[in-house]
Amino acid sequence: MNVRSPARGANLADAARPRLYVVTPAVSDPLPLREALADIVAAADVAAVLLNLDDADERGLINTVKALAPAVQAGGTAVVVAGRPGIVARGGADGAHLSGTAALSAALPSLKPAFIAGAGGLESRHDAMIAAEAGADYVMFGEPGADGRRPSLDAVIERVAWWAEVFAVPCVAYAPSLDDIPALLAAGVDFVAAGGALFDDPRGPGAAAADAAARLAATATAETATW
Repeated sequence: MNVRSPARGANLADAARPRLYVVTPAVSDPLPLREALADIVAAADVAAVLLNLDDADERGLINTVKALAPAVQAGGTAVVVAGRPGIVARGGADGAHLSGTAALSAALPSLKPAFIAGAGGLESRHDAMIAAEAGADYVMFGEPGADGRRPSLDAVIERVAWWAEVFAVPCVAYAPSLDDIPALLAAGVDFVAAGGALFDDPRGPGAAAADAAARLAATATAETATW
């Protein structure tokens, strides 16, 4: 399955090897983030950027997405909004990332088929299967919850390995550290999500993204060499 926005041509899953999926911190002022995202997409092959928006009035949210999306999309990277499916089209985004199966089901009629509908907040294997059957374009495992807590890396690896073996719907796994990338790739992940590992890196987000890209490429090359 290709995870794409036909309306804008954004495509997450055409590449043969796993790709980077960037998760932003909460956005209130788009200007600093715009510079960081420009550095990231210039340094790495980024499949998608997930925008986490601070609370604001609807017009403010739409304007924030409009301020960030075009520069990211210019290189073929999709822009996905966390929640808030109602602003996707008006903000010029490529889709929405929904937390939980109820939110996904509620959003699907307004998103499909023109926009990406991603599913996160999946607390069990059953939830993940429901999301895929409902029409999610990808499922995400391991992202931090509202309280900042996240599953252990071992638990995420187990979930990814199970999913990769059984299902065709693409899988995204959250990497708390760039050092976690090889283990997630070995488990069969399609996209590696990175948030704080990029934006909190003292080298800067662009340098961290280049590092992540190198790790993705090195692992993929090593795996290919073993066949």
